[in-house]
Amino acid sequence: MCTNPQTPLLTTLVNTLRDVSLTPFVFRHTVKEITKILLNEALRSTPTVRKTLHSWRGDEEMEFIDESSLVIVSVLRAALPMHEAIIETLTSAESGFLGIKRDEETHESRLYYDRLRECSGKTVILVDTMVATGGSLCDAIAMAKAKGAEKIITLHVIGSPEGIARVESAHGDVEMFIAQIDRGLDENKFIVPGLGDAGDRAYNTL
Repeated sequence: MCTNPQTPLLTTLVNTLRDVSLTPFVFRHTVKEITKILLNEALRSTPTVRKTLHSWRGDEEMEFIDESSLVIVSVLRAALPMHEAIIETLTSAESGFLGIKRDEETHESRLYYDRLRECSGKTVILVDTMVATGGSLCDAIAMAKAKGAEKIITLHVIGSPEGIARVESAHGDVEMFIAQIDRGLDENKFIVPGLGDAGDRAYNTL
């Protein structure tokens, strides 16, 4: 299931990213702001736990998200600003990382790095800046399921209708949250209008 909030603020932030004159710092900052909005949408129905804290009135019980039940997983490297935005907010959540690269000729994805521990009974929040063909995301979801994830939520800045449809067909139980659905893919399987290479733009490796 794909949720596209389509708020004026999200539209403004995503379209800001399309400006190639943005500095890497502003690009990363804007991605982080988008991520925080998507995270709020994604966790609307997440369970909470009661904890005792020492307030100005003394010890009191308050509700909090159960961060011990969450694993934040990012697809390297474009998703790193998204990952940072989440762990800045959910400071006790576990992290995992997957390196998945797309072959520019065959357009097939290839795993080159796996740092994802067993996550049985946990909710995996999987972040990847863009969903183009959907191949890399499908592979990442399959890996999270193989590690025992009870629930998988994915967050994305942009995506193509083709990629989203592929993921929904293969993994209909996954909850996707995407800030902007672009027109589609070009002949090279790049998203149009897209953002360019988000990893290069975020870390100035153009």
